[in-house]
Formats: sequence, structure tokens, C-alpha cells
Amino acid sequence: MQFRDFHAPTAAAAASSATTASVPYLDSAFDLATICLISALLLLSLLSLFFVFHLRLKCRTSHQLQNFNSLWTVRLLLVLFISFWAVNELLRIPFFRRRYPYPFLPALTLAQQAGLCKVHVVLSLGLYEPGFLVTFLFLVNVSVKKHSRDNKWGVVIVFALCLPIFLLQLFFTYFSPPEVPIPGFLKRSFMTIKDGYGNDAVLCMYPLVNTLVFCAFAIVYAVCFLLSCWRVVSLVINKGLRVRIYALASAVLFPLLVQLLFLGISVVFSPADTFYGGAALMVFLSVLCCTVVGESILIIRPITEALSAGGDCCRWIRDVGPGKQVADEG
Repeated sequence: MQFRDFHAPTAAAAASSATTASVPYLDSAFDLATICLISALLLLSLLSLFFVFHLRLKCRTSHQLQNFNSLWTVRLLLVLFISFWAVNELLRIPFFRRRYPYPFLPALTLAQQAGLCKVHVVLSLGLYEPGFLVTFLFLVNVSVKKHSRDNKWGVVIVFALCLPIFLLQLFFTYFSPPEVPIPGFLKRSFMTIKDGYGNDAVLCMYPLVNTLVFCAFAIVYAVCFLLSCWRVVSLVINKGLRVRIYALASAVLFPLLVQLLFLGISVVFSPADTFYGGAALMVFLSVLCCTVVGESILIIRPITEALSAGGDCCRWIRDVGPGKQVADEG
């Protein structure tokens, strides 16, 4: 890391500092807020892991809890997707990339930091976020099944549904079709600028092509999730459970819409622009809202009810009609 004499700055450094002095301060505020929220989300995920494994141990001595616990690996996968997404968001923060990934090794070069920006895009928009969104959909769909599928098949189904968008994000980030070459500015995932001290800094950005791929996925997903929630609501007879499903649908679909909106806005501005920092923060907050509500409604709340009532009260749907019964697994 290079240090400058602040008492005798060069003319170029002074000009650079004058034009970008406000950006590092605001970026630091955005980054600090992001790190604090990531820490809170990781604590919530740790609590969710405790509930998942606590129920796993309890079900060995309680026959009533065994059916409810049949999808414990899917819930575990949901927590892991959310936790990895939170950790992956740290790669987007310049200060973290420069100093914390390898504290006992030399600082990362600009090329290595740019590589981490590409990794962030592929994992965030291609694996982790689609992963927990598909897991939400899977858990809602199995709530209208009489018998839960084998938990290992649930994990396989989730990964199989995430595979297409992951491969597309990977392809457009690292490759380009020779027949139709993609212009560089459409797939640019980083930008190098001068910070307030005249040093080179790498800022991550969301490429336009990857954003369009994720938007297509989000539109298809929103339709499927809305139909699944409508089907569950049509079978639910408990008003409290119906309100919970409405809350889950709102907490997934509305933040997803906000995320798409600000992803589009972020493409317009440069990463060095203050408006880009605000748009990136809104993208993060929208996904954060979705993950917090998802963990609370699909993991913590039903497991808490299962432990307090022996697994009976956790069924979303019961006695939906004469001679007909449908059970929920979470």
C-alpha cells in the first residue's frame, strides 16, 4: 500500500482529492451500513441454524416431530444460501477486498480485486440469491403436499432449478459467444478510479447483461411464486396462517421488484457516483428484507411452534374439506 505526504500534495493529487473527496466519505458510510447489516443477518442465520439442528435432535425422541423434520436439509440449505450471500456481499466493498480476505498475505492487486468483482456477480446473481429464492418456492409448494418428498431430493431439485441461471451468469461473465460478440461495456463488472488520496481503487458494478439475465429469472420466478402462494391461500382455513403467507409473498415479491428497479438504475450511473452507492445499497436492503422475513417465517417461526406443540400446530393446511387432509412441512 502506498502512502502520500499529505502536507505537500501534488497538483494532480489535489485536483483528484477535490473531485472525489466526498465520494470516499459517502462510500464509507454505505460500506459501514452494509457491514453492520451483514453482521446482523449472519447472527440471524446462526440462530436459524441452531433451531434447525435443535429440532433435528428433538425429533429423535418425538414421533410427532419426525414428519415435520423430514425437510431439515432443505431448511439447512436455505440458511447456507443466505449466509453465503451475506459473506459474498463483502466482496463488493473495496475496503474489505484490499485488506481483509488475506490478512497475513500481501494486499490484493488491482487485477485480483477485479477478479473478485466477477466472482461476486456470478455468485450473487447466479447462485446464492436464486438459490434461496428457489428454496422459498420449494418450501411453499411442499406445503400443499400430503407427503413430503425425501429431503435429499429436495436439495437436488433446488440445485437443478438454479443450474440454468448459474451457467448463464458464468458464461456471460467469463466468456463471449464468437458468433455474437458482446461489447465490453455491457459485461463490465468493475471500474478502476482514483480515490481521494490519488490511489487506484477498484469498484464493483453490476454488468448490464448479467442484470438482464437476472431480471428474466426474477419475472418467471415472481409468477411461479405468486401462483404457489395463491394455491396455498386457497386451501388454508386458519386466518393467522393465511396472514403469514400474505406476509411471505409481500416480503419476497415487493423487495424483488425494488431490487430490479435499482439494479436498472445502477447501470445508468458510474460506480464512482454517489447515486450508484445509494442504488447499490437499496439493492442490498431489498434482498436483506427478503432473507430476514424468509428465515423468520419459513424456519424460526414454524420450528418454534413445532417445539412448543409437538409438531401439530405447524401444519399450514389441515382439514381443507370433507375427507380430505393436506399437511404442511414448513
